[in-house]
Amino acid sequence: MTNIEKMLDAVIQLKGTGLELSEGEIPVAITTEGARKLTKSPLGEREIKMLLSEWENISLGQDFCKIGAAGFRISKLEGKTIFKQETPSKAAVEKFSVKKLLEFIVEKGASDLHLSTGCHPIIRLDGDIATLTEYNLVTEDELLEQLKAIVPESALEEFDKTNDVDLAYSVPGFARFRTNIFRDHRGACVVFRVIPSEILTVKDLNVPREVVALTSLSKGLILVTGPTGSGKSTTLAALLDHINQTENKHIITIEDPLEFIHENKKSLVNQREVHTHTESFKRSLRAALREDPDVILVGEMRDLETIAIAVEMAVTGHLVLGTLHTATAVGTVDRIVDQFPVDQQSQIRVMLSDALSGVISQVLCKKKGGGRAAAYEVLIVTPSVANLIREKKTFQIPSLMQTGKGMGMMLMNDALMTLVEKGVIDPQDALDRSTDPDDLKKTLKAKKLG
Repeated sequence: MTNIEKMLDAVIQLKGTGLELSEGEIPVAITTEGARKLTKSPLGEREIKMLLSEWENISLGQDFCKIGAAGFRISKLEGKTIFKQETPSKAAVEKFSVKKLLEFIVEKGASDLHLSTGCHPIIRLDGDIATLTEYNLVTEDELLEQLKAIVPESALEEFDKTNDVDLAYSVPGFARFRTNIFRDHRGACVVFRVIPSEILTVKDLNVPREVVALTSLSKGLILVTGPTGSGKSTTLAALLDHINQTENKHIITIEDPLEFIHENKKSLVNQREVHTHTESFKRSLRAALREDPDVILVGEMRDLETIAIAVEMAVTGHLVLGTLHTATAVGTVDRIVDQFPVDQQSQIRVMLSDALSGVISQVLCKKKGGGRAAAYEVLIVTPSVANLIREKKTFQIPSLMQTGKGMGMMLMNDALMTLVEKGVIDPQDALDRSTDPDDLKKTLKAKKLG
């Protein structure tokens, strides 16, 4: 909960009618019994700006925002900022429009739009869910009618048969959206995720230079991992674009669905969409062997056969980039090995130790004042790391990563700690994103940051 939300919640708890903020004065809740102070210290210009920035984020730039069971409208009067409590019903209710809402989330920098039968439209901004109560509840008939105007008929036919379908929806010259239509106990639902029209560079994303250097290898396996919504596709696109701008290569991507569109720069790029241009990941990977590739991007290594082919291609002279839903670099190695039957695991460990070049595991954190920042755990596969993979001693890899900082290796807690020390993120957000919060808490306390 942001500081402005805490203050407005305090107003609700005090059964107040509003909140007043003024530079140089203590914030007060307006109640029937008079003004009630909410802090011990007056607010400076910096604190006021921070609170207004938080309001801008949670209200999505609107004058009205729902907080809990109440709603507040912002206004300015005689140098004061006033948040007056209103019942949400007083806010104008607008009929939802898929196209207008997609324009809205792109304009506001939100990542996702959720339209679910029986619910108000919901968006995700800076990692948090926000309900757009100014729009009417979504009805199934209305939602399906609007989807018919923008979704291919073949996709809707698949949805009718299977109750879910993946696709990419594009508005030429505006934006692309990774889209999933599904059905739950209320009825039809759809989620649109924004695919930025411009591919961010490795510099924009602060991808570690040691990871970027791996893209110049002639062969090997580079994995970008992390939970859903952690920015894996964005990082992969940036790495691929770096190759495209700096190398004369033939790049093949296999995705479900196509996300970022890469124009030919120095490289030739062929992009294939599963179920549209090819039957499956494994089929298109096998076909790629006859298509003279230098670099192959596998959108998701989701089954044993796909993983096996990708590892084999990396060993036999191709640079392969892919993603996995794992939380740590070491977990990625173990996850790949565990996919195989026990009697094949020794062999795959040997192949993986030869194939794997690096693993980048990432999480997205909320930046102070709005926006997102990525924290990267980096494993560079040195001969010592490869030896531990072969010998089934992956539990020792974190120690090598700790001592291998000079080679660009980084543990997640160290990456999160760096963002905290730079003032980019709050200590609590770092703890929320950590895979070992107890250890991070000790470090924060030792440095008097938490």
